Amino acid sequence: MNDYPKIRNQRILVTGGAGFIGSNLCDDLLNYGNEVTCLDNFSTGRRVNLNDFSDNRNFRLIEGDIRDPETCKKAVEGIDIILHQAALGSVPRSINDPVTTNANNIDGFLNMLVAARDARVKRFVYAASSSTYGDSTNLPKVEEIIGKPLSPYAVTKFVNELYAHVFRLNYGLDTIGLRYFNVYGRRQDPNGAYAAVIPKFTMMLMAHESPVIHGNGTHSRDFTYIDNVIQMNHLAAISTNPEAVGQVFNTAVGERNDLNMLVSFLKQYLIPYDKAIGDVEIKYGPDRQGDIPHSLASVEKANKMLGYQPQVNLEQGLKMAVDWYWSNLKK
Repeated sequence: MNDYPKIRNQRILVTGGAGFIGSNLCDDLLNYGNEVTCLDNFSTGRRVNLNDFSDNRNFRLIEGDIRDPETCKKAVEGIDIILHQAALGSVPRSINDPVTTNANNIDGFLNMLVAARDARVKRFVYAASSSTYGDSTNLPKVEEIIGKPLSPYAVTKFVNELYAHVFRLNYGLDTIGLRYFNVYGRRQDPNGAYAAVIPKFTMMLMAHESPVIHGNGTHSRDFTYIDNVIQMNHLAAISTNPEAVGQVFNTAVGERNDLNMLVSFLKQYLIPYDKAIGDVEIKYGPDRQGDIPHSLASVEKANKMLGYQPQVNLEQGLKMAVDWYWSNLKK
């Protein structure tokens, strides 16, 4: 594992660097001689996510908001590479509050693009989303075939891709988008109304509470462990393939697993810690508005153009995630 090219000795800005994905990126990048700046407003990011490296002399924290152009301008000063992770995630959140989602994910994104352009940043890698595929029923998902968005969140992430394209076209800004597919792993927050399914279900099982699956459990996802996402950010940031610039790439494993199978794996990996978890009942509820039934990525384009090879499958990733949650969050 980890036998792929790395970003080394660069000045890197990670927006949303106190979040789940952003903090893992910051932590990893510091291992390779990089100077890392984290920009976060802590609306969803957590200070505890920075504890492992906050005292590193090559780490700098800017507490600020991407919705403020001056903050963005300050954050990009002297930066070589931007890994833009800052956004308001969650389909249900966007349905409940589309205005705030739009302000963060579109206005904030545009502010960052402008700041990157003006600072002549070498590469702007941004978190796109599998939600962009919308109502397309094609499987596996290939980057060039998308449907109509099913949520305000999906609209914002598609608009990000459009803005990145026109900034590449009109200003020569090197942009690469990574369409994340259901990322999970260490530091992912299990709490709150919009918690992702894997940490939420894990914590409920640990507490002997019954998780509720939306639908009948046959909805499927391409669950992607955080280490695969870190690899893609490295590869996108330093790729010298001119054909890769301006593109978007699926960031996934290329495997599909349904929710029933997911819960079965979670129980399997938790039972060695607590046998009683095997008896916890799983409940089923109505389908969730804005959800797509099935998601499976083709990673062929990322492999061909960036050299991406996912290193962690679902079973391996869930085992590591469960071990982390039990060690760090068990009360």
